[in-house]
Parts: sequence; C-alpha cells; structure tokens
Amino acid sequence: MSSKKEKIFLFLSDFIFVNIAWTIYYIIRIESGWIQYSQTTSFLIPLFVVYLYWILIFSFAGLYQHWFVRSRFDEFASVVKAVSLGCFLLFFFIFLDDVIRSTKAISRLLILIYWALMVVSVGSGRILIRSFQRNLLQKGIGLRNTIIIGTGPRGKELESLVGKFPQLGYNVVGYVSTNGADEVSVLGNIKDINGIVTNNYISEVLIALEAKERDKLFEILKYCPQDKVNMKILPDTYEIVSGLAKTSQIYGVPLIEVMPGIMSYSARLLKRFLDLFIAVFLLILLMPLLLLIALLIKLTSEGTVFYTQIRVGRNGRLFKMFKFRSMIKDSEEYGPEWAGEQDSRITKIGKIIRKLYLDEVPQMINVLKNEMSLVGPRPERPHFVDMLKNEIPYYYKRLSVKPGITGWAQIKHKYDSSLDDVREKLKYDFYYIENMSLKTDFKIMINTFLVIILLKGH
Repeated sequence: MSSKKEKIFLFLSDFIFVNIAWTIYYIIRIESGWIQYSQTTSFLIPLFVVYLYWILIFSFAGLYQHWFVRSRFDEFASVVKAVSLGCFLLFFFIFLDDVIRSTKAISRLLILIYWALMVVSVGSGRILIRSFQRNLLQKGIGLRNTIIIGTGPRGKELESLVGKFPQLGYNVVGYVSTNGADEVSVLGNIKDINGIVTNNYISEVLIALEAKERDKLFEILKYCPQDKVNMKILPDTYEIVSGLAKTSQIYGVPLIEVMPGIMSYSARLLKRFLDLFIAVFLLILLMPLLLLIALLIKLTSEGTVFYTQIRVGRNGRLFKMFKFRSMIKDSEEYGPEWAGEQDSRITKIGKIIRKLYLDEVPQMINVLKNEMSLVGPRPERPHFVDMLKNEIPYYYKRLSVKPGITGWAQIKHKYDSSLDDVREKLKYDFYYIENMSLKTDFKIMINTFLVIILLKGH
C-alpha cells in the first residue's frame, strides 16, 4: 500500500471511530439522563471540533507516519499514548472551565469514560487497518523492492530470514557484491549501488557484511543514495547480546536502522511550527526596517535589492536562497568564492547589515517554503559541496537534515573565508546533527541573538 493510500485509510478510519466514540459518549452524557444539565449540548458542532482536535493530537504523536515493519501491538500502544495525552489536555481545559464557571466536578469523571471509548474505538480501527495491510503483504501485494549488500553466508542467511516472512514487506530482487563475486543474482558492486537503486526501483537496502568486511560500511554509505532508500544492517550476534546495537526485531529478524531521525516526529512537527511562527512574526515586526534597507541598497549601489543563489538543501535538493545584496554588482563574475572579513566587494550598507545579520532576514522566505529551518547547518553552494564530498567521506551526513539560517557552527566559529573554515565547521555541524533537539535549537537561537546584540557578526 502506498503512503498516500495508507494516509487516506487512516484518516477515514479515525473519522469513523473517533465519531463513534463521541456518539457513545454523547449518549451516556446527555441522552441517558444520568447527569442533569441546565443546558443541553449540541451534537454535530462538537463532533467536528473534537475530530479536528484529535487529528492535531494524532499528527503530533506521529500516528500518520508511513507504517512499515511494525507490529500491531506497537500501533495500539501508540494510540493509547496519543489518546492519553489528548484526554489529559481535555481534562486540564475542563478543569479550568469548571473553576471559572464554578461547575460541579462530576463532569471531569466523564473524561475517564471518554478515554476508554477512544482507546477501544480508535485502537480497534487501527488494528483493522494494519491487519488489512498485513494480509496484503502476505499475498505479495505492496512489497518493497529490496537489495541485500553482501554475498557471503550472512547475506544468504538474511535473504532466507526475510523470505520466510512476507509480512516484513521485503521483495529481494538481488545482491550487491562486496568482494567482486559474479553470480546470477548479483546486480553489481558497491560503486554501482546508485544505478542499481534507480534502475530497479529499490526502496529498501539491507546490509549483511561478514566480520572481515566491516571496513566497507563507510564506502557503502558513501555510494548509497540515502534520500531514496531506507537502510538497515544485520548486526553480529555479539553486538545484539552485549547491547552494543539497538535492534528492531520483527518476526525474529534483527535489524539496525541506518541514519534514523534523531528528533521524534512530534518534535519535528513542533520545530516546523516554531519555524513558521517565528518567520512570520519577524517578517511582520521588521517590515519597516526591511523596506528601509531595500531602499538604501537601491540608492547606494547598482544592482538588485535581493541576491539569490543556488544552494544545496536536505538530501542534496537544490533551492534558491534569498539574501539582501551586501556586495557590489557582479561580485562573482569569475566564479564562486568566499568573502573575506575586509573584502573590498562589500558595500558600505553591506558592512552594516552583515554585522547585524540583517542580510540573512530574507531567508525567512525560504523557511516559509520549507527549504530551510531557523536552526541547522548553513546551506552550501553546489560547487563547494561537490568539492567537499570528494575530500570528506562523511560529508553526506551534513545533507541529512534541513539547512538553517543559523546553527551551532555559526555561533562557535568565525565566518567562512576559506575551505579550511568549512572543514572546521563540519565538526560543529556533525555535533548539532547528533544532538538535534528543541532545547539545542533554543540555545542556538539565544546565542545568535546575543551575537547580534553584541555586534559580533561578520
């Protein structure tokens, strides 16, 4: 089942079962006559409001993510957690309402009944959907094309394991050789992975290396297009027993996900909400100043007000980044180059707005377009990305997250003026990627504000 169809089924299921829970709750609360109310509550308007409320809660809890190789018990547990969170918030709002209106506290006890109705109703709907998906996979419908990297005993063992359980969703189309093996089922070697993935519509890559081949893992990560596929590794028995590897075991097949999302779905959703809120707020707040800057740029130097440049975003996607022009017209007519601290190409107005980071404010447009975030590694130009990819084996990791207007590297290191500065900043970017959290983002934003206030900008 495609991700789009799956979401349609989930929204439809939740629409039916959330409303069933509300209907039963309404009958118990209003129609049964067990509780006396001075004024009856309407049925239809709260029905739609409540449904929209649960859509937000379930989205925040990640219940509309694509389901793949996950047990129905885990799905039900996720529903219980989401419903518990939603009911807790309802309890809090009802408590405040009761205090304000001096209402009897008996209405709060009904939250427990509503919680049970939601858990049973929505949980049952989710189990039905997931059982339907599982049955489709067992019949070979909706399997994902998969390659196994490794032609040794471990590779054969992994193919045998996943072949026993079609519910896992893997359709193994062949192997990628790590030692030059030339068999019928071998589609190519490590350097051919990108082409193999594209030509065979591969969406899953399973890595099963022998003990002596562990050093080839980084080479695999280098050539594998991680924006197109999900990657998992078959760990050693020692790693599983010792707890050195956190595995996901479904039907007895232990696999480690490569490059999983550091932030939870709810945290990423909240990060995006904050990006949108702060971007809109700053654009409105600074509008008079931005218009003044635009006018001064136009009056004091030739050229356009805005400077646009192609940058590399998440997963290597190119986008057009906006800035206020702070240099003379055609400053890079001989090719891309970094600006030095006393660069003669920088205009008088440019020196001021660069010092206050005001030249970066138009990138709020990129934030609204979901091309950038407020916080993240700075996006680099394709020319330098290609150069660094060849020099630094792990550079791809920097492209695994959305770029930002400011970042850990920007508050910890000076402005880029050479390739060496970029290499040095990579250490800070990798630290941020490994420690991504809303707390870290707030810390970076506060430090960025202090840099601007203390005039420590470039």
